[in-house]
Parts: sequence; structure tokens; C-alpha cells
Amino acid sequence: MTTRYVQQRTSIFLSFLFLLFPAVHSQLSSNQTSIMVNLSKFLDFSNSSWDATRDPCSWKGVTCSSGNSSVTGLFLSMFGLSNSNSLADVCKIETLQSLDLSKNRLSSIPDDFVNDCGRIDGLKLLNISQNKLVGPLPTFNGFVGLEFLDLSFNLLSGNVSPQLDGLLALKSLNLSFNKFSGPLPVNVGKSLLLESLQLSMNQFKGTIPQDIANCQNLNEIDFSGNVLDGSIPSRIGHLTKLRLLILSSNYLSGDIPANISNIPTLFRFAANQNKFDGKIPSGITRYLTLFDLSFNKLRGPIPADILSQSKLQLVDLSYNHLDGSIPSSISASLLRLRLGGNNLNGSIPSSFKTLEKLTYLELDNNSLTGAIPPELGSCHSLALLNLAQNDLTGSVPSQLGNLNDLQVLKLQHNNLAGEIPSEITRLQKLSTLNISWNSLTGSIPSSISNLQSLAHLNLQCNKLQGPIPATVNSMNYLLELQLGQNQLNGTIPLMPVKLQISLNLSSNLFQGSIPGTLSRLKNLEVLDLSNNNFSGEIPSSLTEMESLNQLILSNNQLSGVIPGFKPYVSLSARGNAGLINKTATITPQESPKKGKSVAVPVVLAVVAAVLAVGAVSIIVVSLSRRFLKVNNQQSQSGEELPPPQVIDGILLTTNGIHRSNIDFTKTMETAADPLNIELKTRFSTYYKATMPSGARYFVKKLNWSDKIFQLGSHHKFGQELEDLGKLSNSNVMTPLAYVLSMDSAYLFYEYAEKGTLFYVLHGKLGDALDWASRYSIAVGVAQGLTFLHGCTSGPILLLDLSSQNIFLKSLKEPLVGDIELHKVIDPTKSTGSLSTVAGSVGYIPPEYAYTMRVTMAGNVYSFGVVLLELLTGKPAVSEGTELAKWVSSKSKQQDKWDHILDYNISRTSPAVRGQMLAVLKIALSCVSVSTEARPKMKSVLRMIVNAR
Repeated sequence: MTTRYVQQRTSIFLSFLFLLFPAVHSQLSSNQTSIMVNLSKFLDFSNSSWDATRDPCSWKGVTCSSGNSSVTGLFLSMFGLSNSNSLADVCKIETLQSLDLSKNRLSSIPDDFVNDCGRIDGLKLLNISQNKLVGPLPTFNGFVGLEFLDLSFNLLSGNVSPQLDGLLALKSLNLSFNKFSGPLPVNVGKSLLLESLQLSMNQFKGTIPQDIANCQNLNEIDFSGNVLDGSIPSRIGHLTKLRLLILSSNYLSGDIPANISNIPTLFRFAANQNKFDGKIPSGITRYLTLFDLSFNKLRGPIPADILSQSKLQLVDLSYNHLDGSIPSSISASLLRLRLGGNNLNGSIPSSFKTLEKLTYLELDNNSLTGAIPPELGSCHSLALLNLAQNDLTGSVPSQLGNLNDLQVLKLQHNNLAGEIPSEITRLQKLSTLNISWNSLTGSIPSSISNLQSLAHLNLQCNKLQGPIPATVNSMNYLLELQLGQNQLNGTIPLMPVKLQISLNLSSNLFQGSIPGTLSRLKNLEVLDLSNNNFSGEIPSSLTEMESLNQLILSNNQLSGVIPGFKPYVSLSARGNAGLINKTATITPQESPKKGKSVAVPVVLAVVAAVLAVGAVSIIVVSLSRRFLKVNNQQSQSGEELPPPQVIDGILLTTNGIHRSNIDFTKTMETAADPLNIELKTRFSTYYKATMPSGARYFVKKLNWSDKIFQLGSHHKFGQELEDLGKLSNSNVMTPLAYVLSMDSAYLFYEYAEKGTLFYVLHGKLGDALDWASRYSIAVGVAQGLTFLHGCTSGPILLLDLSSQNIFLKSLKEPLVGDIELHKVIDPTKSTGSLSTVAGSVGYIPPEYAYTMRVTMAGNVYSFGVVLLELLTGKPAVSEGTELAKWVSSKSKQQDKWDHILDYNISRTSPAVRGQMLAVLKIALSCVSVSTEARPKMKSVLRMIVNAR
């Protein structure tokens, strides 16, 4: 036989085997095989995981019955599906039992999909969660066997109830994180089999009906994050199989039903952030493991048995109106106990010594007296101990040095005396140590440098003496050092180069010259050396501190010419008779129009947003470390960088003027020239980019200095940027374009002539802001926030709202910036300060420490702090004290409210004073500790407008 003949016979034989292959290795019917092959083509699964030449039962995400006779499950999570029209073919598989389409990009549920799948009697599970579904909930006709339905994390809206009436076999329904409204659908499908009902994070309103008790098989109820009011139905105690009852973040009020204690299976009960105002019923924790009623208005004493139940692991009763003493009988199984923000009195029970499993103990913001029990040193598992803002006396127990796992120790604002025990410096895991605002004496232990994990050290406002230990330089993770208002002296030693939040040495006895070595602190934002005896000239090397935005040198004995600091640095140097300011271009008496344009001191670098615009970002990440090293070296040497190579430039704006003016090539040339840098923070570099047409823009460039960005959601954030670019509001700064280069990413913004509110209010132009300007700014920011919270596609929340990211086009026209920040920051990856991931210090709502969830109420709090800045002229944090707390304490006597206001403004006329007092009342409601007491932004705007 010829070679050609052999080849032909071989080919025919192989073809025959190929045709037999499915029959040999799969028992799927030809119909189902055909459906699966067609499905792979329609869904574009042309990769190896869905190879049409292989048995479909071997494909990724496909499960089959025993013997591979039929397809029983399709698990297509994270398959990149976006075409909803392709779903109908899935329902042709009559043997389907489970269909998982979660974590895709589907935008709708077609009617034919619902109709066809509804005919599959054996379909038990349908999961289309974490997609982009919009519109009303479809009516689920058929689906007689459906037991699990999950549509959570979408954008579905409208009322819910009749669409689910046919689901008689339903056991689990999850509609969480949508936009559903109307009454709660508690009689879903009229099914008596319902076991799990998850309706959290929607807009359901009205009361919780008594009929909820008809679903006797319920073991999980989650109604948190809605607009529910009224009381908890008394029949809730009849649900004897209930394990989870979560009612947090609503408007529920009245008493907590005592019969909850009769549910033997109840594991977790959480009703925090509501308006409950009764007493805590005795025995409520009888069977509980997790118990949370924080941020309510509960009153009366804590029942004696509430902490003693054997299964208890977490109890959170913080921020209520509870009084009396802390019960002495406490369960040995307790892991977390939070009682802060109440009116508790008496001493701290010594019985805490038996709690060897306790990891979190928070008793702050009460009226506790007596000494700190040395027995707390026996709680060997403690990671957080917060006893701040009480009336505790005595010394700091040396036994606290036995808490080897302790990470946070807060004892500030008490009446503690004595020296800092050296035993404290044995705590190798300690990251925060705050013993400020006490009466500590002696010196700072030289062994303080043993705390190698310490990031925040606050010892201000004590009576400490002697020098700062030179060993402090070896504290490599220190981000913040607060030593103001003591009696420290000597010279300033070398400081840790990673300091970034603040170095506060104010109101001490330091003298001599200011050391030029402070210029090593390239990441430092605030340097306060005021109220000392420093003499000589201000070192010119301090101008090299790239991230500095506040320099406070007032009330010393400095002389000579003030160096030329960057325009965005807020410099306070009053009380130094020998200083000469030759670089000043404006005085408080001059018209602000004569000044130069100011720069933008934005603390957080949110440009990381553009990391999410595609696979190119992976290249950026891989090169980032090498690029940062080279970039820093070149910047410090003053050499110009070559223009970055543009990979992609995308216009987001529809504004024809901006589209014609933005020149990506010119932008890259601008970003290559260090002379165009307006501000450099630890996260971003800010450039003033002037286009060939003369138009100016702010361009933010990412600095790769912290792993806080959500690098796993590139494609998602590209769409987010496009959506943000479509917003239109005169008081919101929206991204106009973004650029990707091989080394970094850039965001374009409208140029704001006056810089930021922080710089204008607390810098050289502060006196130029009369009440008319401040009031106009307040109204404008309120309008911007109201717009963002009321967006039709869902509220846009601000992770960081402060005067440092409110930009001013003029002295009366504000722009709210950093609106994309909440989309890109990943707090779990942060290696920096809390301010990095939860807002700027002084603006962070108190509840964020507990919930770690950004909310509209949290934004209202931050806006309230901005209002207080406008009213008082003071920054959000001054000498370590938060403005909101200072104002709240001063406001307790209403006849002294005048002393809170900026006197230079309030004295101008009785009408101005009256308006400022009216706005002060609004600001105080915004910064209320209780989230429920804070008004919505829409109401805040209305009140501010009516205040004039």
C-alpha cells in the first residue's frame, strides 16, 4: 500500500473514533449534547474549559448525574457573562437542578428565561447575585421545586411580593443589596418552608408585620440597612428555630421584646443603629453568643445577668444612655465587650481577671472612677483596651505589660498620675498607645523604642519632663508622634523617617535651633513646633518636605527670612518678632484677587481609581516598585524625567470645550517636569497642566506607596469612572479624562483657581473669607453632597470628606472632590494609618470604628465638621484635639455659644452672628454621636438655606 493510502485509511479511522468518542465517554443524550455545544458557542466559551470535542460533563462549571446521563448543574460564576439574551438556551436543559450565574455582568433577566426555566420542575437553586441587574423583580411563574433564590448585590428596584407568590417550595431568599422599596415581603411565596430571609441593604419601609411568626421554619432573618420603623413584633419569640436575627441600621423603636430570650436556638441578635429607647430586658442573652444593641437610646442599668451567660462571646451596648455600674458577673467565654459611650459609673470590676479569652474591651466615654484594676493584666488575650474619657485615677498599672497580644491601648482623657511604667514597652505587638490628657510625670522611658510595631504614640498634655529619647529614631513603623503640652526639653533627636500624620512638639521647653534633619521626613503632613523657645533661622531644608501641608512655628524666638515654602503649605509663624516674610504676596488686609493662584493640598491620593481600567494595570503594578525608586531618585536630584509613554488616553466628559482642550501628549510632557508639581503626598503627585489652548487642569498621578487599591476590579472601575464622568452638578468635581502610561495612571479635573478650602481658610487667605463667602461655601458643599446622595443610580458616598478635598473655583464656589475614592480604597490592604482608609483624622464618624462601613450618615458627620471649621476658623484637629469634640463640650452651655464662633466674623453685625448661631445648631446635629440623630443631607441643605 502506498503511503498516501495509509494516511487516508488512518484519517478515516481516527475520524470514526472521534465520532464515537462522545458515545463512549458520555451518556448524555444527543439533545443535551447539542444544547451544550450550542451554548458554548453562544456564550463564546471557545477556550479549553468548554471544548466541544470533549465530554460536556468534563467542562468547567458543569455537573452531571451519576453515569453522566444528564446535566444537573451549571456553575458559571465569574465567567464574564454580559449578554442576557444567551440565557434562554440554558433553560432547555430539562434536568437542570442548580444554575449559578453569579459574579458576572448581566443587566437583565429576559422574560423567556423566566418562563422557560419556570417549567423545569427539578430546578432547586437559582443564583444571579453580584451582577448588574436593573429594573423591577420579574414574576416567577412555575418554579415549583425552587428552594434557593439569590438575587443579591444588584440594582433591582420596586416593590416585592406578588412576583414570588408561586414559589411554594422556597427555603432561602436573598434580595440583599438592591434598591427594593415598599413593605417587607414576609409571606414570600406563601411558603411554610422558608428558612432564610435576607432582605438587607434595600429601601424597604414600614413595620415588621406580626405575620412573620407564621414562617415557623425560619432560622435566619436579616432586615438590616432598610427604612423600617415601629417596634419588633412581640410574636418574634414564637420562631423557635431562629438562629440569626439581624435588624441593624433601621428606625425601629420602643422596647426590646423580652420573649426573644425564649428562642433556644438564637445564636446572634443584632439591632444596633436604631431608636430603641426602653430598658434592656433581663435574661435577653440567655442563649445568645453574639449580642449587639449599640447606637440606640437604651436607658437604665445593665441587668446583672446580661454578661454572665455561658455562651456569650460578643456584647456591644456602646453609645446608648445606660447608667449604673458594670455587672461584676461576666462569662469566661466572652471575646469582645463594648460598653463605651454611655453614662456608666462606679469602678471597673476586678472580676475581669478571669476573662482569659477576652480580646476587645472598650469602656470609654463613661463616668467610671477609681483605679485601673491591675487584674486586667491577667486578660492575656487582650488585643484592644480602651478606657479613655472617664474619671479614672491612680497610676498606669505595670501589670498591663503582661498583655503580650495587646495592639491598641487608649487611656486618654482621665486623671491618671505617676510615671509611664517601663513594663508597657515590652508590648511588641502594640500599634497604638494613647495616654494623652492625663497628669503623667517623669520622663519618656528610653525603652519606648522597644515598641517596634508602634504606629501611633500620643502622650500630649501631661507633665512629662526631660528629653525625647534618642532611640525614638529606631521606631521604624511610627506614623504619628504627639508630645505637645508637656515640659520636655533638650534637643530634637533624629525622627523616624516614616512619620506621616503628625509630629507635634508644641508647648514644651525646647530651645536652640530647629534641626535641619527634620527635612528627612518626606512623608510628614503636619509639623507643630509652636510655643517653645526655638531660636535662629528656619532651616531652608524644610522646604524639601514634599508632603508637608501644615507648618506651625508660632510663638518662638525665630529670626531671619522665612524660606520659600510651596504655596500649598499652611504656615503659621506669628509671635516670632525677628521673622521676615519676603515671599508673601498677600496680607490679610489685601484683596484676595491680588494673590497668586494657590495649589491643592489634598491629603488622600485617590488617583488609584484608574488602576481599574483594564489589563494594562497589571503591567503597571509589576513595574511600580522599580519606577517609584527611579522616580524618587530623579525628583530629588532635580533632573527632568522623560515624558511617560501614553498607552491609553480616554475622555470621559461630553463637554466639547474640555474635549477639544485636553491634550494627552502635552499632559505627559507636563508630568515629566518637576517644576509643574503643585503638591506631592505619600500617594499622589499633583500637577498643574496648561494645555496648548491655555486651558488649565489639575492632573493627579498615582504614587505607588501603599497597597490600598482594589487591583482585582479593573474592568469594573473603568465603567465606574465613565459613570462618574457623566455626573453634572456645579458643586461636584467629576473626572474629565484619564490616561494610562507604562508606569502610572492619571486623572484630569477641572482647575480650581483658589485651591482648597483648607488652604484658603487656614492659610494666607483665611481672613479674606467673610461670612458671605463661608455661608456660600457651606450651601454649595451641601448642594453637592445632596446631589451625590440622591443619584438615581444609587447614592455616591465619600470615603473622605474634609476641607482638604473641597476645592474653590472662587471664594464662593466650592467643588466636592475625591468622589471616586470609595470605589478604589481597600481598607483590608492598607499598611498606613486609619485616616488612609476611613477619612481624614478629625472628620471620621465615631461609628466607623465599629461598623467599618461608609454611610450617608457618616458623610453628614464629616460635613458637620466642615461647617464647624467655617464657623470657628479652626482646623478639624488642633494640638491633638478634634474640633467636633471641642465644640460639643463647649456647647453644653448655650449661653457660651458665642465663644465657639470665629470672633473676627461674628462681631461684624448682629445679623451675621444670628446666622452663624443658626448654622452652629445645624452643625451640632450633624456631628451627633448617634447616627439616627443626624439629619439627611437633603434636610441639612434646607436648614442651611433657611438659616439666612
